[in-house]
Amino acid sequence: MSPKWICTLIVAASVSAHAAPESEHKPSDLDLLLGIGQSSLSKLDSVHHQVKDQANVLISNALSLIGVPYRRGGNSAETGFDCSGLVRAVYAESWGKILPRRAEEQAAATDKIEKAELKPGDLVFFNTMRRAFSHVGIYMGDGKFIHSPRTGKTVRVENMDIAYWEKRFDGARRVELSDEARAKLMEQVNLDGAEAQDLIGRVMSKTTMRLN
Repeated sequence: MSPKWICTLIVAASVSAHAAPESEHKPSDLDLLLGIGQSSLSKLDSVHHQVKDQANVLISNALSLIGVPYRRGGNSAETGFDCSGLVRAVYAESWGKILPRRAEEQAAATDKIEKAELKPGDLVFFNTMRRAFSHVGIYMGDGKFIHSPRTGKTVRVENMDIAYWEKRFDGARRVELSDEARAKLMEQVNLDGAEAQDLIGRVMSKTTMRLN
């Protein structure tokens, strides 16, 4: 397909879209070429915003816990958190997703991604105790993450790019939505079946979450 033909198609599609009455609007040739009708485009945009909202909720809930003291084995804001307890609590409250209790178990139960693919809400792991995946936090964006560090410290946001964390970085993971949250998302955008999977697939590569 030559560049000249593509340009001609785009111009023709644009003219056709402006000429047709809104009540009789049909997907343009360009939309059909891409395999996306106007209805699907609208739903795709809706899915994108819903998914982004889900990530924002998670980040907001995590930030609300800044200042909570570290407590080994801790699972609540009232008594304190250790690193994996914080992650588990935030995901449970935000997405209804129950992650395993220990950091290494959380790494095993989630999807491996590259550091360059990190998006807000992803998990970041570090080797702080001379063993893999001994520490975990939630990525916030802009190279920062929130975590519960150690005894005597509190939940805080830190920069992953400082030498200490960069040297100990152990990998990144992405968490899937719970079945309950996934069903709610589908209901909000009026999607089901194969159409849902197709549209969600287009969005997930650019957002925090991945759905089966």
